[in-house]
Formats: sequence, C-alpha cells, structure tokens
Amino acid sequence: MIDLLETIQTNDAPQPIGAYSQAVISPPFVYISGQIPLAPQSSELVSDEIDAQIAQVFKNIQAIAVAAGGQLNRIIKLTIYLRDLEHFPRVNAIMASYFQTPYPARAVVEVSNLPKGALVEVDAVMFLKSTQI
Repeated sequence: MIDLLETIQTNDAPQPIGAYSQAVISPPFVYISGQIPLAPQSSELVSDEIDAQIAQVFKNIQAIAVAAGGQLNRIIKLTIYLRDLEHFPRVNAIMASYFQTPYPARAVVEVSNLPKGALVEVDAVMFLKSTQI
C-alpha cells in the first residue's frame, strides 16, 4: 500500500464531482486528477467552445499544481482526452501558452464521452523538488 503524505484541495480549482481528490502527493510526485473545464466558482462548464475549455483545463491544473507547492514547469507527464481529435492542433497551440520547453511527456487520446459533456479532460503528474517534500 502506498503511504500518502497529503491530499490537495484548493478553491482555485473545481471541487471533485466524485469520490476522488484534486491531487495526491506521494513523494516525490504529485498526481493531479483529471480536470474538465469547470469554472471553480460554479462547477459549470466555462463554455461550449473548445479553446475556452482547453484554457480552463490548464488553469485548473495550474491552480492545483500551485496548491501542491509546484508550478506548471514541474509537470512531467500529461494525459489529454479529447472528444474529437480534430481539436489536436488547438490543444498544441493553447498548451504552448501555458508550458515552456522542455515540455512534459504527453499522450492524447480520443474518447467517446467525458463528464458533464466536456470536450477535453487532462490529468497530470508533477515532480516536486526534494527540498519541497
């Protein structure tokens, strides 16, 4: 059994809509749960438009990363779920505005559906510096 150091909860990202934590720290990693494009204040989709949804997902990931003691530049792996792979170029463009080289490792997969009818979901793994643990 993994000895969990801490779970992360921040009001700057949407509250979980199920039986899970926003993130879990298991040193030296932070595992950030899948984020859909919900506004933190309302837990409603920010928009029906893909660009707004992608941006909100990365904002939510960023808020959780900061709450865990890191930043986006500490994320080492992303998994991106898209309802339509036609949006792949938009993910690349918007992701480039949130991340810098070296970019995290990543997988992008098309899925048939996502919670609340979202068009995108992203989960992440972040590495914490040993001095942060």
